[in-house]
Amino acid sequence: MADRSHRRSNRRVVVTGLGAVTPLGLNVEDFWDGLIHGRSGVDRITRFDPTGFDTQIAAEVKGFCPEDFIHRKEARRMDAFTHYAMAAAAQAIEDSGLVLDKEDLDRIGVVVGSGIGGMYVFEDQVIKLQSHGPRRISPFFIPMIIADIAPGYISMKYKLKGPNYSTVSACATASHAIADATILIQRGDADAMVAGGAEAPITRMGVAGFNAMKAISTRNHQPQQASRPFDKERDGFVMGEGAGIVVLESLEHAQGRGADILAELVGIGLTADAYHITAPAPGGEGAVRAMALALKDGGLKPSDVEYINAHGTSTDYNDRLETEAIKTVFGDYAYRVHISSTKSMTGHLLGAAGGIEFIACVLAIKHSLIPPTINYEVPDPNCDLNYTPNQAVSCPVRVALSNTFGFGGHNACLALKRFL
Repeated sequence: MADRSHRRSNRRVVVTGLGAVTPLGLNVEDFWDGLIHGRSGVDRITRFDPTGFDTQIAAEVKGFCPEDFIHRKEARRMDAFTHYAMAAAAQAIEDSGLVLDKEDLDRIGVVVGSGIGGMYVFEDQVIKLQSHGPRRISPFFIPMIIADIAPGYISMKYKLKGPNYSTVSACATASHAIADATILIQRGDADAMVAGGAEAPITRMGVAGFNAMKAISTRNHQPQQASRPFDKERDGFVMGEGAGIVVLESLEHAQGRGADILAELVGIGLTADAYHITAPAPGGEGAVRAMALALKDGGLKPSDVEYINAHGTSTDYNDRLETEAIKTVFGDYAYRVHISSTKSMTGHLLGAAGGIEFIACVLAIKHSLIPPTINYEVPDPNCDLNYTPNQAVSCPVRVALSNTFGFGGHNACLALKRFL
């Protein structure tokens, strides 16, 4: 395992703002309330008529109005994933208490990713091309679909002129965005960063594509019980949508303006499986290295960790191999650490998953409360750890890990610590 310590500065990075648009609610408070009360955001698809699809359920964002955050004319030139990103970024910046008029905006940047990008617009424009020909394609088609347009719009709205780009690494996208933003602050390239992910994949092509892969649940008769990570009767993940975005700052910058510090990001572990386009490596080998690197980077021992927000997708391979990986890294302590998959309630937000799950870790630390894995009913002998079944647990949380593992073998683990 390579020693990367020589590439890092001693700048500490803290979390000061949170923003979320999720199937459990349109803000952080409602998202957290849904998590700790074990509510499912999964139901029958309303974005289109799913009749004839193998999967007819998803975790949709409900009641969202982009015009609450974006001017109507501008909103019409954006895909839904950008709407969600703009809303979550607005929340995070407001929550951080940053007074942008008093900041050096050259020193504040944006790294916000999307695993897929503008899928609604792409699908709609293909239909127009086939029905009416190329002259009916919107002149905004390309800007609406590219993943990097979300951080572009965020930077334009708030005049943030620091580092600005998008990460794309499937389900690890938002975690990579947060990791990159942290490293940019540590390098001294920025004082503050807006970072996370957004996704809006619940379209005909999105559902049909994941159905073709046999990756998503077909438990159409029991939507709210369909996402069941680590349960023996799991049959695939449930698609979700939304955005999770945070504000990160150097400790010096945050303290200099008297910010409310929510947590400290102390460790990053990024690895590749180099194994298969979708299946995790045997034994969760890439996940093992990601968690080990995050612990090492944070100067942590396995026994320091009270909570792991697992990737926990509700697929056979992921849940089993992530369990194996946790056992490898944590040894006997693996049976004592609290683990949960919040995807049991939110579904899988793909490129936004790491953003909302990072936020869940911050809130678990803040409230000393571990959200549950709901729908855990039939134990799987291959998944025999403490997954916090069905009910939240009160427990001091000083250190939490957030795991995300993406198609293509992309692994990310972020270690957070209560700020002292």
